[in-house]
Amino acid sequence: MKRVIVDYIKIPEEILQKLVEKYPNGYNNRDIITFVNAKGERVEAVELRTEDTCYLVKVSQKLEDIMDDYDLEEDDTDDLDDDFVDDLNDDLENIADDDDD
Repeated sequence: MKRVIVDYIKIPEEILQKLVEKYPNGYNNRDIITFVNAKGERVEAVELRTEDTCYLVKVSQKLEDIMDDYDLEEDDTDDLDDDFVDDLNDDLENIADDDDD
């Protein structure tokens, strides 16, 4: 299995999506892995496994903000779709009412 350490700045959207799915309410201290990198720096990360890769995503307040924003964007998109369908149904009803006259 391939192992990748990734910073929030370079996180691919598909990995961000999976991260949000795995931690829908955010991550906590039990989820954080701490290690020392090759430069001797202490790094905190959360783990995300896919079929062929184990990602260690470096954690920070900015990662939490990005995850929250991504989740909100998905919610906004879902709401837009529902509103669009409702508006479309209203328009179709109005057209049908006009045809009955």
